[in-house]
Amino acid sequence: QVQLVESGGGLVQAGESLTLFCAAFGDTATYNGFAWYVQLPGTEREIERELVAAISSEGATKYADFVKDRFTISRDDAKNTVTLLMDNLEPEDTGVYYCSTGHYYDGHYCRAAGYWGQGTQVTVSS
Repeated sequence: QVQLVESGGGLVQAGESLTLFCAAFGDTATYNGFAWYVQLPGTEREIERELVAAISSEGATKYADFVKDRFTISRDDAKNTVTLLMDNLEPEDTGVYYCSTGHYYDGHYCRAAGYWGQGTQVTVSS
């Protein structure tokens, strides 16, 4: 069992930055990867959440095309935390951001089912 707790969301203007934090508790060694997903406005189902960024235990990363060169994912295994630095935010980035854990190998991230945090709201005004 893994518990994930997100924080750091808020209301910002376009062009500003935010940093999201995820704290992981429990059997975190079971999986080697972490990722951030976003639930965009107008979507409700879990399956509609979109992958934003993922990171492996070796530091390999992957990003969605819509956040490349603007967002940076990192992790601190000593503290069991995952961070998403979001620069140059756009109104289209508005949504609820969720942390997840899973397996990351050969550039592919496979989310472990059932492990979501409560999410943190990010709102970007134009």
